[in-house]
Amino acid sequence: MFGDNPNDPALQQAWSDFCDELKSASALIFRDTTPAHDIDRAKGLRLLARNVSLALQFHLENTDPDFPELLHYFDPLRKQGGDNTDALYVGAPINGSNTYRISGHRGDARYFAVTVLEDGATPWGGAVVGNLIDSDIAVADDGKFEIFLGPQPHAGNWIRTTPGAWRVTVRQFFADWENEAPMNARIDCLDEHEHNPVLTPAQVIRGLQDSAAWVKSSTTYWADMLDKWQVQPNRFLSYRQLDDNAIDATPGGEPLICYWQLPRDEVLVVRVTPPVADYWSVEFGNYWWETMDYRYRLCSTNCHHAVLEDDGELLLVVAHDDPGLPNWLDPSGHEAGYITVRWIGAQSCPTPHCEQLPAARLHDYLPHACKTLDAEARKQQLAGRRRGILRRFGY
Repeated sequence: MFGDNPNDPALQQAWSDFCDELKSASALIFRDTTPAHDIDRAKGLRLLARNVSLALQFHLENTDPDFPELLHYFDPLRKQGGDNTDALYVGAPINGSNTYRISGHRGDARYFAVTVLEDGATPWGGAVVGNLIDSDIAVADDGKFEIFLGPQPHAGNWIRTTPGAWRVTVRQFFADWENEAPMNARIDCLDEHEHNPVLTPAQVIRGLQDSAAWVKSSTTYWADMLDKWQVQPNRFLSYRQLDDNAIDATPGGEPLICYWQLPRDEVLVVRVTPPVADYWSVEFGNYWWETMDYRYRLCSTNCHHAVLEDDGELLLVVAHDDPGLPNWLDPSGHEAGYITVRWIGAQSCPTPHCEQLPAARLHDYLPHACKTLDAEARKQQLAGRRRGILRRFGY
């Protein structure tokens, strides 16, 4: 019964504090800057619930840098911080003194990057220690690869760690969703350590404290960030133009982000000519900086899937009803959110132009010979998305 163990009061209090901290996190949903529609309130609450599992993964479960595992962060059911609809993110805890090897099969993702970062001021860490991107990584003809992380030089693929090294993240961005296979790899600490199976009350108490704090701080961090774009709608701006925090941004091409607000009887047309690039994408999400449900909704495109006009222009249309255009961004019931454009390995970084107008004027505004899409083609387009997600995430 309660009290049979001297740690019982501290453990009970830790659970109460964990629940209380999660309860207090709900204040984020009702801020003045938060859209007041039912869907935004509902998804705000779901955001908090979804990220409890990620917080526990980071701060209670996969926390030992002597015995790390590469676990995935985001998927169609767990999102935060403008997750790329093309992406599979995996990562593990590390430290600056051990030496690690990541090994396995690289897969076929169009963009592949390994980043080591230090602990820092943001919920996701601080300064980037080092990166290896795509062609930086030697891969054998059969797809096998090894990457070493550690303080001492190592032959082959190597990222030097610093004393503050804290986490390694592997980003895979898939262009052709149905035909690019994900990485199959593991991480091993090459220093000898004896595994300790004992979990102490102190570890659980600290893990619960840190997990609840992370749910609150991380979701608030991203909402605060998006509010900086909210005051300048329909303008594409980078993180660095609005915020000077060190952040683990995607290496090789920082994203441009635009906040949109769209009444039901209006549309937003976004036009840009994509540059020559190793990879580029357009992502689309809600106020909570979550992508829409990209399994079932047309809420993104990229260098493989986009249909360009004959002159090379990318014509995106945000509309509550299907406009019959190939590059439709479906608000999925929302009236506000974000668009992200990523040019990676690009020869230039053009800024898209936005034009908001009444929905009734859309087809008068569009170029006369612009590309269109019929209902059957749309059905096939959406079916391909789900097949691609099943391939990427394995379910």
